Amino acid sequence: MSFVEDDPRERRRVVRAVKESLRDLNIQLALLNRQIGTQVNLKDVDWSCLDLLNRHGPLTPSALARKAGLHPATLTGILDRLQRGGWIVRERDPDGPDRRAITVRARRERNREVYRLFSGMNAQMDALCEDYTDSELALIAGFLQRTTGAGRTATEQLAGD
Repeated sequence: MSFVEDDPRERRRVVRAVKESLRDLNIQLALLNRQIGTQVNLKDVDWSCLDLLNRHGPLTPSALARKAGLHPATLTGILDRLQRGGWIVRERDPDGPDRRAITVRARRERNREVYRLFSGMNAQMDALCEDYTDSELALIAGFLQRTTGAGRTATEQLAGD
């Protein structure tokens, strides 16, 4: 979906404003995540890995390392901290072809703590979304999904994938 803009300068200004807003959002969400991580004793990278497990897990450590963009050796320390904190379990499949292989699973019963800490942001987002029509929200959701895809592509290019 694209369109021809009558004033190229105005379009550049608006595009720049969108990019600046996304940078501001990134900073604000990082600050929020850091505050929540502090409350539950999780480092930023630990928090990211736990969120990936909650959203996409259970995963093997190598699959989680790929999704998180981390070296497997780095991930070992993160998983050790998450396990000590009671956030994850490492499970073996005794009937699997490689009995040494493990899967990492988030302990979802711990999510209640995190949901409580995010309740303020969730309430703010619910109130904000009330100001938009369903079609506007669909447009915003589509833009954010495409932005996420652009970020994923840029990350993969930098990583050489």
